[in-house]
Amino acid sequence: MLDSAMVLARNNVNISGAGSRAMMFAHGFGCDQHMWTEVASEFEADFRVILFDHVGAGRSDLAAYHPAKYAALEGYAEDVVEIGRALGLKDAIFVGHSVSAMIGALATLEAPGMFSELVMVGPSPRYIDDGDYIGGFSHAQVDELLEFLADNHLGWSAAMAPAIMGNPERPELGEKLANSFCATDPEIARQFAHTTFFSDNRADLPRLTARTLVMQCREDIIAPPCVGEYVHAQIPNSEYLLLDATGHCPNLSAPKEVTAAIRAFV
Repeated sequence: MLDSAMVLARNNVNISGAGSRAMMFAHGFGCDQHMWTEVASEFEADFRVILFDHVGAGRSDLAAYHPAKYAALEGYAEDVVEIGRALGLKDAIFVGHSVSAMIGALATLEAPGMFSELVMVGPSPRYIDDGDYIGGFSHAQVDELLEFLADNHLGWSAAMAPAIMGNPERPELGEKLANSFCATDPEIARQFAHTTFFSDNRADLPRLTARTLVMQCREDIIAPPCVGEYVHAQIPNSEYLLLDATGHCPNLSAPKEVTAAIRAFV
């Protein structure tokens, strides 16, 4: 069992803000905590703001990365719970982008009472189509994506980042995401991508008791609006908001909209 200081160092946890209630922000695949900077800073006057890097990302402890543990999203959720316990969190708010929306959902199930509210930004419980369920990708497309990533990490990053980001009229955003992808260890990136794209957390959604906001962009190649609508329909105590924003990273492309939506929810 790691002590609190080791847990916080492992995930490069940074805390700011003056509020008594905590708000934790979690980044998505290929990113780090800086992807939340513009949004998180807006809550420092009213909340204790917690930023961290998933193991394998940013300035986390790469030596703590174990492929077997992180072969399932539950491994990342365990880390979130350990951070929460190290900080004594209760009735906190968890804000998760992309795959971290499901990581947060799993954390709320593992530690009831730690997070009473959950904000999901661009969530997907399953990326691969399955019968009547539309996830946005076929199995073959995911295989192709992962093969490209394994063969040419830098090429994949340069090609995929602008597509994922959307907003072609603002190429600097795609560049920022590409740089983040490129800074990730290629082997860890490949394994995290595999864990993400082959995850299936549909059965977990109806079990959630935390009050939840599902936030989706109107155009998103990773998690189209129908996926957000599905998530909302499956979570008992949830609200759905379709942002007037495009791409998969509104925390970068539309931070004011995301901030306003979170503020209105909490």
